[in-house]
Amino acid sequence: MRAPARLRAVNRVYVEALRAVPLLVLLLWVYYGLPVVLGIELNVFSAGLLTLALSDAAFEAEIFRAGIQSVGVGQSEAASSLGLSRWQSMRLVILPQAVRRILPALGNQFVYVLKMSSLISVIGYQELTRRSNELVLVEYRPLEIYTMLVIEYLALILLASWGVRRLERRMA
Repeated sequence: MRAPARLRAVNRVYVEALRAVPLLVLLLWVYYGLPVVLGIELNVFSAGLLTLALSDAAFEAEIFRAGIQSVGVGQSEAASSLGLSRWQSMRLVILPQAVRRILPALGNQFVYVLKMSSLISVIGYQELTRRSNELVLVEYRPLEIYTMLVIEYLALILLASWGVRRLERRMA
């Protein structure tokens, strides 16, 4: 079950390029470069969301590829012998097995994206890190404010991790 060679080549370039570029550099390019190159004006939120989505999609593509390849060839052959089409085989046999295997990696990727969202403060988005920096400038209490920031991120990450573990147990 292979995609056409051109599609595989485009996918490979996309995945390798976006996994190689640091997220902060990609964020700056999307926010400041796209208006110059393509004439697309993005607000801060849209640029941040697009950057996180582009980067995350590249990493998740690799996670899914590895998960699908981890399912034995015999599973495809068995599905084919039952008369399932390639798409039915993928949807009903291969993907359910692959998803169970890749769930921990997807959970880790979700946590990574949550943590990397703090970089959006660099282009001016009013998220937790940016608000904390502004509060430090007004209150002059960096230890207390950044400690609260750490606690907020810790709570978000622990909640996300708990949700992923729960989902893993349900799918086991």
